[in-house]
Amino acid sequence: MNIFNKPINEIIKSRHSVRTYENNELPKDVLNKVKTYIDEINNSKGIFGNKIRINLIEKNDKNKEIKLGTYGVIKGANYYLTAAYDKSDNKGLYDIGYLLEKVVLYCTDLGLGTVWLGGTFNKSKFAEAINLKDNESLSIVCPFGIEADKKTFVAKMFGVNTNKRKDFTSLFFKDNFDTALSYEEAGEYGEVLENIRLAPSSLNKQPWRIVKEDNNLHIYSDGKIDMNKVDIGIALCHLELTAREKGLNGKFEVLKNKVSDKFEYVISWIDENN
Repeated sequence: MNIFNKPINEIIKSRHSVRTYENNELPKDVLNKVKTYIDEINNSKGIFGNKIRINLIEKNDKNKEIKLGTYGVIKGANYYLTAAYDKSDNKGLYDIGYLLEKVVLYCTDLGLGTVWLGGTFNKSKFAEAINLKDNESLSIVCPFGIEADKKTFVAKMFGVNTNKRKDFTSLFFKDNFDTALSYEEAGEYGEVLENIRLAPSSLNKQPWRIVKEDNNLHIYSDGKIDMNKVDIGIALCHLELTAREKGLNGKFEVLKNKVSDKFEYVISWIDENN
């Protein structure tokens, strides 16, 4: 069932990193919609079979003793999403990206601004706010709310490279990594790959590399740090949501013969339309 009101292309293109918010309460009906969808996501599993724990924190009287710090990067935010996972499985980071991005896009569809924070927040304070368990790791905090008209200087500085993206042909390939793939050559998967290209990533590194073989997509990582697993998860979310909306049926599957000496193999999207 499609939970979005707008086409996924429109939602992905309108999503951008927001660091300055209106210091106001959100309407209760909007907040309740976000909470209901979070419950749905928390009861589901990611691509690699992991459940994650998303919490919605309201910066109100109830937790005023907990100073939720973002080191001056975020201004005016009263609402935060946190994402914790079982640290015994490192693939949980992929599933954090995949599952939390669904909530981020849901917020975008509701007209709310968001931003992914992987490091610029006080982990101990947020861990205290959600009662982080011993087996859990808190890797992501995502402020959300109504975007303010006026950006702070810090927000402007951080936003300089926000919309910069690598060229299509430097991320996507045909049959092997020696042959670049153009949007036109991607055919019905052109929009799918373009929406992956537009996905947010840590420091805008865009660590995903994808080889299209017939209508199957083999996803690799050029990532050097753990946070890049979250980035790949976000890209996988964009891939699946766009493909489903376009009627391109498929499934994620880890194949055994896709090891590369250039990039780390992650998973494949196997087209089921044939």
